[in-house]
Amino acid sequence: MAATSPPLIHLDGVTKIYQMGQVEVPALRGVSLAISEGEFVAVMGSSGSGKSTLLYILGCLDRPTGGTYRFDGQDVSRLDRNALADVRNRTVGFVFQNFHLLARTSAEENVELPLLYAGLPEDERRRRARAALDRVGLSDRMDHHPNQLSGGQQQRVAIARALVNSPRVIFADEPTGNLDTATGVEVMELFRELGESGITMVVVTHEAGVAGYARRVVEMRDGLIASDGAPPEGRA
Repeated sequence: MAATSPPLIHLDGVTKIYQMGQVEVPALRGVSLAISEGEFVAVMGSSGSGKSTLLYILGCLDRPTGGTYRFDGQDVSRLDRNALADVRNRTVGFVFQNFHLLARTSAEENVELPLLYAGLPEDERRRRARAALDRVGLSDRMDHHPNQLSGGQQQRVAIARALVNSPRVIFADEPTGNLDTATGVEVMELFRELGESGITMVVVTHEAGVAGYARRVVEMRDGLIASDGAPPEGRA
């Protein structure tokens, strides 16, 4: 019998407590979660449920207060900021609700940013950025600035930026929150294609329609996982 590969993402009893003055506010209360490479997972929950805190820890943007987080077998729970940044730069891409594009910078230059931080030469940065923009259908908008692009096009630039380092995981926080319904569908179809290409996708959302694109839905409530399973009306 063939050995089962260990999960790419493995949380064990993870807690997160924020200090608000003299008051401790628990955001995560002991979360255990395993995500295999290539999975498409949606994380749902109401405001204050802990879903965004979970995403930030999964994406190595924050560290847990307690418990263990292993990414590809490496314990990243206690890494310092520089070591976490290295894990992010090598393996992770992010897509946010508000796009986070530089206003005075072209689409191509926005996509190049992670490569600039990584110290790649200009020719390689340009080649990779153009390939990423072509992958999201924006090869004809490379010289455009964000104010010359629609909301959906701006989100595609953000997705191209997330792809440019060939990440193993893309984490998305409410990626359709600032988009109309039709544009949101286009973005989620692109996410589905990326998931089918083998990239692990983890999407935080409060919208059931968005979660329906995932193969698995994790629902957060009061800092704990309330349920974990297939979406009620999956689109697979």
